[in-house]
Amino acid sequence: MLSGRDIAAAVEALDRAERTRVQTGLLSLAHPGMTMDNAYAVQSAWVARKLAEGRRIIGWKIGLTSRAMQQALDIDIPDSGVLLDSMAFADGSVVPAGRFIQPRVEAEIAFVIKDRLVGADITPEAVMEATDYLVPALEILDTRIVRTDPQTGRRRTICDTIADNAANAGIVTGSEPVKPNGIDLRWIGAIVSRDGCVEETGLGAGVLNHPALAVAWLAQRLSIFGGAIEPGHVVLSGSFIRPIECPPGSHIVADFGDFGTVSCSFAQEKADAGAR
Repeated sequence: MLSGRDIAAAVEALDRAERTRVQTGLLSLAHPGMTMDNAYAVQSAWVARKLAEGRRIIGWKIGLTSRAMQQALDIDIPDSGVLLDSMAFADGSVVPAGRFIQPRVEAEIAFVIKDRLVGADITPEAVMEATDYLVPALEILDTRIVRTDPQTGRRRTICDTIADNAANAGIVTGSEPVKPNGIDLRWIGAIVSRDGCVEETGLGAGVLNHPALAVAWLAQRLSIFGGAIEPGHVVLSGSFIRPIECPPGSHIVADFGDFGTVSCSFAQEKADAGAR
């Protein structure tokens, strides 16, 4: 178990990593007995720090919704993180150089909620009824915690990922909202390109067989701790592609067909002052 002091130290390490762009070590290695509840406690304390600094919660992200990713981490449930106003980018935005450490992107279907979702009995049907509109989205992932410990070779665990706000760092939403009526989200797909080259394709069915099921899972989990998905919240329902690396200069386009497109670019790093 992590003590209050341990949690505070973890939050400080995550904040320092974000500010300096130097990743911190595996929490799971420093605390071998760390549990998922401990990890969510770290995440909550990190979010509380952001709110105290003037940030605002705009929604949620759901991760580890594909069978492949769950098997890779030897789990059978998704995880979740918090979306803050400072993470939001408009469609076509250029992400400033140095904003992230090791950015990657995933293609997702975002739900914009109109009615409060709370309770242990929320169903996918209830999620669809409570949804104002859907929009194509890119999630920008970043890792404030190392993916692999350089000394031991140990890879991060689900606890590291959850503590690191489920690796969430940004969200880019499309500008073409779609009402959810009569749409089979399992068949919404995306072709995702980097610099004009197709890197990944996928279907909504890769998200627990239906993205609304992931949102229902989130509402049920939040209700355990007295929380809810509130009106106006944006919910990233989970990726149906593998993460795509985004080195400086990358241009990403996700083509969702009739569902719309969403794109962003990552600015080139500025040359060193002494470079010739």
